[in-house]
Amino acid sequence: MRQTEAEFRVLVVSSSQKVVDYLAALLAGPPFVAAGRAASAGEARRALVDAAYDLVLINTPLPDEFGSQLAVDVAQQYPAVGVVLFTSAEAYEQVTAGVEGAGVLTLARPGTHQSIYQAVRLAAAACQKVRVVAARAQSLEEKMAEIRVVNRAKWLLVEQLHMTEPEAHRYIEKTAMDRCVKRREIAEGIIQTYGK
Repeated sequence: MRQTEAEFRVLVVSSSQKVVDYLAALLAGPPFVAAGRAASAGEARRALVDAAYDLVLINTPLPDEFGSQLAVDVAQQYPAVGVVLFTSAEAYEQVTAGVEGAGVLTLARPGTHQSIYQAVRLAAAACQKVRVVAARAQSLEEKMAEIRVVNRAKWLLVEQLHMTEPEAHRYIEKTAMDRCVKRREIAEGIIQTYGK
């Protein structure tokens, strides 16, 4: 069964309007939406603070810096953002060696329509994978937090009401079921009542 395709907001960073127009046309339509544009590294950094982007495409060189440092900074500061760096064929090896450790995908110019599109789709796939992993990590963190709260409440019941640990556990479980609420809500009430 196929899942609904995710959408990716794209920021194109290039001093060349021709490149911006080409990439905007190439990425017109799903899954790419709302392409933003920045003409320099400084503008790109401001755009990333002002809005959320999923993909950042950087065409080197930029007027205020080459662009590889921007690519590394974006990849490190925004781990869920896919970064593709376009550079000349002559500089490709050197640029790639400097940015690949940060997870930046580098593509040599001139590239074919298909190779550019595939590179952007690869970055989008990596971005989606990071999204899934981050969501799972968030879910696990929430579960761990609930376990900590419930355990604290159990030990307060043991300490304050002299229940055994299994009795305290059963009390929290049964009260949550009887009231049709989560265990965490019952545990937080216990902590508020008996906590110091």
